Amino acid sequence: MRWNGTAWKRVPSPSPVRGLLFSVAATSARNAWAVGATGARSLILRWNGTVWKRVPSPGGQLTGVAALSARSAWAVGTTAAGRTLILRWSGTAWKRVPSPTPKGGGLLLRVAVVSARSAWAVGFTAGGRALIVRWNGTVWKRVPGPTLGTASLWGVTATSARSAWAVGATGPLPLGACGSTNSAARTASKTVILRWNGTVWKRVRSPKPYAGLLVGVAAASARSAWAVGQTGSSLLNSKTLTVRWNGTAWK
Repeated sequence: MRWNGTAWKRVPSPSPVRGLLFSVAATSARNAWAVGATGARSLILRWNGTVWKRVPSPGGQLTGVAALSARSAWAVGTTAAGRTLILRWSGTAWKRVPSPTPKGGGLLLRVAVVSARSAWAVGFTAGGRALIVRWNGTVWKRVPGPTLGTASLWGVTATSARSAWAVGATGPLPLGACGSTNSAARTASKTVILRWNGTVWKRVRSPKPYAGLLVGVAAASARSAWAVGQTGSSLLNSKTLTVRWNGTAWK
């Protein structure tokens, strides 16, 4: 769908019949990316200002994309073997970049880029722990977060090298969330919000209701951000959830 200033309109895409797109990013009216998967293969589409076209990509499944310019972008996901997957757009082609994979495997869900020397990606490990990795301009490295127990991170945003947010849930995933069928999650999942202060990640108090899952976050500045997701224990009885950071607290 595309907003033309008046209304949303559907735009034709070259997506395969069985393809699924998970994330989109744009740097201008003539440059945008959408990523996902078709079967066990990654799927990358590019908007050139007129049409969406498929771009060759390495294997794996992609769930997040972020772009800095027409010549610089990142995409993240997982390989068929269950290892973390990070791809980089150089302006010419997408290439795989080495990424830290926890013991047993892991999945990166979203990525946020601040500059050529600073980017974040989040997800969870095969063992059910929150996963945070950072690009320092040379390599991706795993960064420790606060102790959360069983948890998953579904969204990340950054406004500078010293300010970033990550959101998700502690406990099992809510029943039905992004394909989850974990019935034990009916009452266990709680929203989680983390903040990067330039030195460490710290947990920030989530507004009520706590039961649920936050799947996306976007920040305009250090004093303004939004996070969205769902409350409840499943997609059948859930309600939409929208919370806002006013510079002091999430409400």
